[in-house]
Amino acid sequence: MTRYVILGTGVAAIAAAESIRRVDATSPIAFISEDPHGYYSRPGLAYMLTGEVDEKQLFSYRPDDFKKLNAHFYRAEVTRILPGEKIIEATPNLRIPYDRLLVAVGAQAVRLKATGCQLAGVVKLDHMEDARSILAQAKHSRAAVVVGGGITALELAEGLSARHVKVHLLIRNERYWPNVLDEAESHIIETRLAEDGIQIHFQSELAEILGKNGKVAGVRLESGAQIRCDMVAYAIGVAPRIQLAKDSGIACERGVLTNEKMETNLPDIFAAGDIAQVFDPQTGRATIDSLWTPAREQGRIAGANMAGGVETYIKAVPFNVTRLGGLTTTIIGSVGTGRESDMVGIARGDSETWRQIPDAIITQSGFEVNRLRLMIGEKHILGAIVMGDQKLSSPLETIIREKVDILPIRARLLEKNAPLADILVHFWAGIAG
Repeated sequence: MTRYVILGTGVAAIAAAESIRRVDATSPIAFISEDPHGYYSRPGLAYMLTGEVDEKQLFSYRPDDFKKLNAHFYRAEVTRILPGEKIIEATPNLRIPYDRLLVAVGAQAVRLKATGCQLAGVVKLDHMEDARSILAQAKHSRAAVVVGGGITALELAEGLSARHVKVHLLIRNERYWPNVLDEAESHIIETRLAEDGIQIHFQSELAEILGKNGKVAGVRLESGAQIRCDMVAYAIGVAPRIQLAKDSGIACERGVLTNEKMETNLPDIFAAGDIAQVFDPQTGRATIDSLWTPAREQGRIAGANMAGGVETYIKAVPFNVTRLGGLTTTIIGSVGTGRESDMVGIARGDSETWRQIPDAIITQSGFEVNRLRLMIGEKHILGAIVMGDQKLSSPLETIIREKVDILPIRARLLEKNAPLADILVHFWAGIAG
């Protein structure tokens, strides 16, 4: 009998338990998490804010699913991992032994440090309670300032706008998400936000949150300008929750370092999900991906190896479907336009791989809200952004992942005003049979 303990109840944690149960039906599994809501879709919180889904729909795991895991859930805060004794200490007065341990406690929103950040009305979108708080406060708010330039900031802006709150979006750059999007793509998103009544303040940074009677009353920008508002919502990045691991002697950099088997430097301790900085044998580097699908796959691999298997996590081509300005957008492979110095932050729904700039030619096509951009190498398509019509997303993901030789169509793709979509559709029809 092997005693399995899993810290966390997110997608990596659940995937690990499912993987364990495929080969070990009887050994005890214990989950420990301070999150009272357990497993739910965190990406779905954005749609809860806009009112497109209700809270119940985020809980896709049913009682029968939990029964299949045959696990014990502890709602507790872990205070110490004792690797020498193989004991987990948690409040209140819990000491839980383990034979195999998975650390899957995820990441958390980077905290805003501006003056006034303690005022009532300052919110973030990190978990279910945050979403509930935002919805409650939005009912009594007329205007909000959103701070941040990534996906989560946009989700906050759109969610509040959908609740009839006037939104001011502060972006420190000259355009939206320049690390990933090109100028035309940024402009598409910015235009759609403006059509929804969201006012963007470019090259603007928060200097101070102004308050009255302990509540948000407005903000002052670095330029000296002031904006009146009842709420300040921020999304300035996420950081893996590594302090517990560091205190326990687990090797960490920005995340918990693991090999390709999801093992840490300490025996019988694994890590997966947003907290894991996983070694990629293809590049020789350890990277973090704050994305749902990699977290699930890492959890699956970790669980299999905890149960005695020998499986390897191979970093897949990044494939992320999101919504920007109400526009479905798929980002595949290497498409970033940022510099190496831009790779420090990790935004929720972001992936470092997007920002690795290959030696490639950029070709693009599109109009209005249907747009396709490709990153073309010598023999392969290295990355793509598909905005609007998504028919090409799946074929492109396969072409990029499988490194399909595009020499037969490369010259045509690079022709001026080439009909990229038509070329790709015919090419895909030929190779897909």
